[in-house]
Amino acid sequence: MSFFSFGQSAEIDIVLKDAETRKKVEHKTEDGKKDKYFLLYDGETVSGNVNVTLKNPGKRLEHQGIKMEFIGQIELYYDRGNHHEFVSLVKDLARPGELTQSQTFDFEFTHVEKPYESYTGQNVKLRYFLRATVSRRLNDISKEMDIVVHTLSTYPELNSSIKMEVGIEDCLHIEFEYNKSKYHLKDVIVGKIYFLLVRLKIRHMEIDIIKRETTGTGPNVYHENDTIAKYEIMDGAPVRGESIPIRLFLAGYEMTPTMRDINKKYSVRYYLNLVLIDEEERRYFKQQEITLWRKGDIVKKSMSHQAAIASQRFEGSSSAEKALAQAQAKEQEQ
Repeated sequence: MSFFSFGQSAEIDIVLKDAETRKKVEHKTEDGKKDKYFLLYDGETVSGNVNVTLKNPGKRLEHQGIKMEFIGQIELYYDRGNHHEFVSLVKDLARPGELTQSQTFDFEFTHVEKPYESYTGQNVKLRYFLRATVSRRLNDISKEMDIVVHTLSTYPELNSSIKMEVGIEDCLHIEFEYNKSKYHLKDVIVGKIYFLLVRLKIRHMEIDIIKRETTGTGPNVYHENDTIAKYEIMDGAPVRGESIPIRLFLAGYEMTPTMRDINKKYSVRYYLNLVLIDEEERRYFKQQEITLWRKGDIVKKSMSHQAAIASQRFEGSSSAEKALAQAQAKEQEQ
């Protein structure tokens, strides 16, 4: 808007270069609703156009420069005034001057570092956005466009199983085992519970997935616990020697990868909580942290698979050529 309502003004529109083909994902907003945003990954180039459309054709628009910014920032809800920026890139699109007609400007941020995953939580928000600004003496004209970043991980090299015990002397002794400690977001938790000693009248037993968000440091630390899932293991009294299998599918729940000490501002951790309730409504529980990670949609073919393809390619060739192909395949595999 112009200062006296009769001067020139403009509208800004930001368009990503590959907007027609780039994937969009749902992401929760601060008010709990879900919107769709363009998805980007760490290291990807961000490029596109900024369209500046004059509202009053024929009138000129004086400006102090036009710029595009790519920003990654963390906002703590209890400290609304301060935005902690961990990525801040600027491209000047035009020097100070004037626009006599609507114009389009190109921008490109090459191989942008996006170290953290987009996140909207109970007390904190991490967002990435593009901001185009037409600078003016009295009132800038600007437009923001949010994007979502996912961080991808590879299979963890070490992924040991979890074995734990729950016991009350002379009353209860339970062992439970989960097949691993690190799970991707569409994984299945497989486990087993063994009842070695049962002298309590257990009425109900369940496994909960608990998300714990921690924000702040020192004396100003806030913890928010949220129960993501409840999985009923049994309804009724178990007997000694009984074992119960567990299969908990994670794909149906809204979860993020585990986040540890993100920019020294917050953490998000997940726990498996085994809960037993006896006939007198007393609760017994044991908690174990698990690590969640995001698996890429496209899995790279293993070198052994590539080696098999290389050897099959020469199926109809001579024995000498086959031997050569197999030797090359072995070298690739190693």
